[in-house]
Amino acid sequence: MRAPLTVNCSILLTHLPLLKRPQAARESGFGAVEFWWPFSAAVPSDREVNTFIRSVRDAGVRLSSLNFAAGDLAAGERGLLSNPSRSTEFRDNIDVTLGIGEQLGARVFNALYGNRRSDVQESAQDELALENLALAGERAARFGATVVVEPVSGIASYPLKRAHDAVDVIGRVQRRYGVKLGLLADFYHLAVSGDSVPQVVEDYSHLIAHVQVADAPGRGMPGSGTLPLATWVEALVERGYKGMVSLEYMPCDDNPFAWLTPTLH
Repeated sequence: MRAPLTVNCSILLTHLPLLKRPQAARESGFGAVEFWWPFSAAVPSDREVNTFIRSVRDAGVRLSSLNFAAGDLAAGERGLLSNPSRSTEFRDNIDVTLGIGEQLGARVFNALYGNRRSDVQESAQDELALENLALAGERAARFGATVVVEPVSGIASYPLKRAHDAVDVIGRVQRRYGVKLGLLADFYHLAVSGDSVPQVVEDYSHLIAHVQVADAPGRGMPGSGTLPLATWVEALVERGYKGMVSLEYMPCDDNPFAWLTPTLH
């Protein structure tokens, strides 16, 4: 893959305690890591934050990206920003997330949109999401960072499933608030949702601010399925992409990086 790689330590190296995973990634030859929200609360204690920051710094790796708090992912939650009952929680989380990222060199922050609620009009959920995305995006831009919007497969109530769904949100935030956001292109999610990934690369390369990869079927490591992930990455790089490619897949065996040769990272 003709792009620098980063390891998602929320899905890989999970046989280790979370705070030991950055060091394990470094020992595997990587210079960067990323995480979903690594705390149980949207606003963790200062001690928890400092301990997490120290674990990344001591490992000698950079934090390439970080998710905002998104609720209980294991229970199917996928974001807080469109949920009126949790919007304050998301807003309180903004400064914490960006503060961690700024200290550790992260320049990409993923804000999951949130699942649809049956008790709130969809238009109200969308208006709230746009406002919260604008708040997060404006604050991230102060230190040259980008908030990204991600299409996600597998959750029926998550409204952004295809690339054009996320691009529509990005455009609406920019037109209404003048805040630029980016597209998170997870090639696995896009492919299983029915998007043509080559067409997404062609149409939206100017918006893609981060890439994640896993193979399909199964969300396994590259080469375990049928997706031409390297070809897609190369096509994006040829169109000017200069970001990182995150390894965000389910490990297939004891060596989750066995598919890589030393020259690839």
